[in-house]
Amino acid sequence: MTTPTLEPYDVSPRRVLAVVAHPDDLEYGAAALVARWTRAGAEVVYCLVTRGEAGIDAMEPAESARVRTAEQVASAAVVGVPTVEFLDHPDGTIEYGLPLRRDLAAAIRRHRPDTLLLFNHRETWGPGRLNSPDHRNVGAAALEAIGDAGNRWIFPDAGPPHGGVRRALVAGSPQATHAIDVTDTVDLAVASLEEHRAYLEGLGDHPMADPETIRDWLELAGRQFQGRGAAVGFELFEF
Repeated sequence: MTTPTLEPYDVSPRRVLAVVAHPDDLEYGAAALVARWTRAGAEVVYCLVTRGEAGIDAMEPAESARVRTAEQVASAAVVGVPTVEFLDHPDGTIEYGLPLRRDLAAAIRRHRPDTLLLFNHRETWGPGRLNSPDHRNVGAAALEAIGDAGNRWIFPDAGPPHGGVRRALVAGSPQATHAIDVTDTVDLAVASLEEHRAYLEGLGDHPMADPETIRDWLELAGRQFQGRGAAVGFELFEF
């Protein structure tokens, strides 16, 4: 049996804003946690910084954006999320800076969450596996936007301040410290990823083209967490 290395985290959020760079980012594991929360009555909104227009090599960007937008909306519905926003930053060349921080602070003020669900902003996924600039820039800007959103003098034109974010959970982080059991929602997570049909087809024979791959990842996290079942591991920031 694997010795548990991830600490349990007991949280029942009421309002969650999930912020990621691309369609499909949340579906590689974190959607299982979203499904657990929506089942418990939480309101969850997805905020996508791009429409994934550069994500399918064989498809022109405008068509890719159209297809991937529809796939993301369908995917979110599988795990109980009715609202998906797109900020329309350019896929593949997201710039870290004030415009991105402003857009994310505005989203936090608009939806007034108590919890943010984010994606890996670290340099790597682990030893020798570089993370993409889009993921790094969005994740870092989202963490900083939490403080921006609560300060009325920062981005005063971006809506009334909201200082009610209490925590941010960063899924996919190589520095994960905590986990939440998602044994009962793994099937929903797999089904959510399956909605990204065009994207998965575009991956060809890459291992990430098989939605069942995330079942293995979640079960691995479950062994690291409690020696059994399935879990979503994350890096935790509390405010």
